[in-house]
Amino acid sequence: METLRSYLNALSISMQRDFAANCGTSVEYLRKAISTKQKLGAALSVQIEVNSKCSVLRKDLHPDDWFKIWPELAEAA
Repeated sequence: METLRSYLNALSISMQRDFAANCGTSVEYLRKAISTKQKLGAALSVQIEVNSKCSVLRKDLHPDDWFKIWPELAEAA
C-alpha cells in the first residue's frame, strides 16, 4: 500500500481524481483503504496496475496472497 500512497502523493489533486475514476473508484476510497490497510479487490488492483502504467503492481497491493489470486504471475516469475 505504501507504493500506492507514494504514487498518489506524486500526482496533482486533479490527476489523482482522474486516476481513481479511471480505476473505477474515488480518491477518498483509495486514501481510506491505504490508511486502514484494507485489502483491495482483485479487479481494482488490476485497474490500479494498468492505470498507473505498472508503477503500482498488484503484487505490491497483495504481498501475502498475490500468487493465489494470480497464479499466472507466479508461473511467469
